[in-house]
Parts: sequence; C-alpha cells; structure tokens
Amino acid sequence: MSKFAKKKSGDLPAVSTASLPDIVFMLLFFFMTVTVMKDNSLKVENVLPNASEIKKLEKKDRVITIYVGPPTQEYQKLFGTESKIQLNDKFAGPTEVGDYILMERAKKPQELQNVLTTSLKVDKNANMGLVSDIKQELRKVNALKVNYTTYDGDAFNNVK
Repeated sequence: MSKFAKKKSGDLPAVSTASLPDIVFMLLFFFMTVTVMKDNSLKVENVLPNASEIKKLEKKDRVITIYVGPPTQEYQKLFGTESKIQLNDKFAGPTEVGDYILMERAKKPQELQNVLTTSLKVDKNANMGLVSDIKQELRKVNALKVNYTTYDGDAFNNVK
C-alpha cells in the first residue's frame, strides 16, 4: 500500500462567493466617482454650421462654453424667437458674458486660468451682431482664445 492516498473524484471545489459583495461595491463606488453628470440642459436651438478645416479640442476641462441661438419651443412664448445667449442654465444678455467668464475662470485651478478657451456654440442662423457683442465682452475680460464649435462638412452647405 502507498503512503499517499489518491483523490477518488476529480470534482472541483465550490467557488466561494463571500467576497462578491465587496467586489460589487468597489466597482459601484469606482463608477460613482469617475462618472461626470451633464451640467446644464440646452435651452436654445443649436444647429451648428459645417466647416472643412476643423480641429478637435483635446482637454475639455479647459473650455468655457457659451450657447447662442433661438430659444427652444417651450421658451419661445416667454422670450420670443430672436437669438439669445445661454450661460449655464439661464438666458443672459451680452453685457453679462464678461462676468460669467470671470466667474468660471475663478472656479478653475490656478494653473489652468491662463490657458482657458471660450467655446462659442452658435446656431447657424443666429445674428452675427450678437456674436460680435459677445466677442467685444470677451476682449474686455482678456478672454482672447475663442473657439467656434462646428460640424465637419462642406462649408458651402451653410449658404442658403
């Protein structure tokens, strides 16, 4: 007889599920911390124009967005159909743009404050006089790095 007895059956032992809740909660907390919620809802119609020479912005944390366009259907009775400026979740006038940029700049870390880009998401049918007023206000607060957000395509499709 041999000293060591062989196992008679080749069955695998049962898998322990004791650590499964820990793993599930660890994944849950991970996704809760890295998920970014949408900041604001769009209150203006924003059909962007087409452009052929575009470049994608790499770092989204360095962008301050200003929306320009006619109000959506639910806000047209209150604000009319003229193009409006949306800053975060409220409508604003051109004179409020400078204060908004300064406030958003103050929220950013010190090392990012000098490299911020202002992104204008302007509806293709918006009044360019309003965009010019916004640009004048941006110059007053020294926010000179401006980006116009567009779709990739033929620019001649913008002409009516």
